[in-house]
Amino acid sequence: MSIQPQGEDLRKAVKWVSEERKFNPEREIKALLGEACMKFDLSPLDAEFLTRFVVKQGK
Repeated sequence: MSIQPQGEDLRKAVKWVSEERKFNPEREIKALLGEACMKFDLSPLDAEFLTRFVVKQGK
């Protein structure tokens, strides 16, 4: 069972961050998260979810 993010913008942000990390692994996670939040106009709650999701995936 996996957790699916709610909302199309959040799903796009998760996919975008995953692709960026794959093709540009040297980029800082904080910078990627900030860019994703701006690019996809995420709410603070969505931004928090994205951060937790990305950190969890990195472990």
